[in-house]
Amino acid sequence: MNRTDFSPYRRTTVGFDRLFDLLESQVRNNAGDNYPPFNIERRDEDSYRITLAVAGFRERDLDITAQQNLLTIQGKKRDETAEGEMLHVGIANRGFERRFELADFVRVANADLADGLLTIELVREVPDAMKPKKVMIGGTRKLEVVEGDKSDDADESNDRDVA
Repeated sequence: MNRTDFSPYRRTTVGFDRLFDLLESQVRNNAGDNYPPFNIERRDEDSYRITLAVAGFRERDLDITAQQNLLTIQGKKRDETAEGEMLHVGIANRGFERRFELADFVRVANADLADGLLTIELVREVPDAMKPKKVMIGGTRKLEVVEGDKSDDADESNDRDVA
């Protein structure tokens, strides 16, 4: 059994318990079942795409549930009988359940099924209240949301305000 020991990290970090618990549970829960195969793609800084190979499943056979920080995809097995005698059955027709832990503020934007691929678009939308803000020492100016490299411009304007 592959077991990763996070205790050295737990001793030297504060507030990351949920992350370590999540990593340990993923190792336990994904101990070999890799059906259906999937890809996770980062589209840009705040958007992601999960693609699952679900050949043989129709829209009505799939169930996608998004809860807080958890995305669950279920495929229900169809009970179809072949008209003739099956000599070899090599195409998987089994049900599945695949779970993905989502970070805070990540939501499902869209889902599509085409050519045997289920594509789920995810976006991260961080509320303005949670974005980093510049804090002025001894200043009474209103806090401003930090965006990209504009912090350098803000520092220059603060230097002018002080002078």
